Amino acid sequence: MFETGIVDGRRVISFPSLRTDIQNAGGIWVDQQVRVDNGLVTSRSPADLPAFCDKMVEEFAEGRHVRQMATA
Repeated sequence: MFETGIVDGRRVISFPSLRTDIQNAGGIWVDQQVRVDNGLVTSRSPADLPAFCDKMVEEFAEGRHVRQMATA
C-alpha cells in the first residue's frame, strides 16, 4: 500500500507502529477508531473491527467517490 502512492496526502489510521511508514509514504496518520478518506476505510486494530465494518457498509452503500472515478 505504501509504495503505490495510495496514502499520499490521505488521512489514515493504522497500528501505531506503522505511523512513521505512513508518514514517509506521504500519508497523514491520525489516531481514531475508524477513518474514511475518499472511500478508503482504515482502523487501528482488530478491536476496532465493529466500527470498521459499520463504516464499510456505509461506504458500499454510497458507491464510488468522485476521486475514485477519476482514477479508474
